[in-house]
Amino acid sequence: MTEMTETLPDVPVEASPASRAVLIWRAIFVLVPLIFIVFLALRLGTAKSEHRAEGLAPALEFTTFEGETINLDNLRGQGVVVNFWASWCDPCREEAALLEKTWRREQGKGIIFLGLDYLDQEPAAKAYLAEYDITYPNGPDLRSQVARRYGIQGVPETFFIDPEGKIVDIVVGPITSQAQMDGYLDKIRPK
Repeated sequence: MTEMTETLPDVPVEASPASRAVLIWRAIFVLVPLIFIVFLALRLGTAKSEHRAEGLAPALEFTTFEGETINLDNLRGQGVVVNFWASWCDPCREEAALLEKTWRREQGKGIIFLGLDYLDQEPAAKAYLAEYDITYPNGPDLRSQVARRYGIQGVPETFFIDPEGKIVDIVVGPITSQAQMDGYLDKIRPK
């Protein structure tokens, strides 16, 4: 028994106009959202980097948990450490004692520490301050107004502002050693 196989010639198959239209629409539905996402990501990245660039610190005014009004403009001539934190933030707890210890050492030496409680409940925030015996001025960042102005990425985040009001350094995450903290403070110390 012989086997017969028939081979068909290689003939290009042309897509029908309807299937070409479907392919074009599929490409449009994939490419347009992709282009939009890329554009949005680039725009957000640019906005974030412009906002976080070194330069004059954005306006900062808040009322502490004790009722005192703090305004960054009134602190010119001093180095300022602005720390965004929250009671629910474990890395914030890692640096809380170091911040307080350094604040107590630097009082009266031209450096002031400020704490802004981010997206927190006031009772939890006050309990956190009591737990770590934090004495430098702290208050809630109501409606995250200051956090948005500073473009924070999360908590903890610390801004080091020199006596002229310029942001010199930004630390995202906890500051973990006294040497690291002192290095930042040396850059904002009044001359």
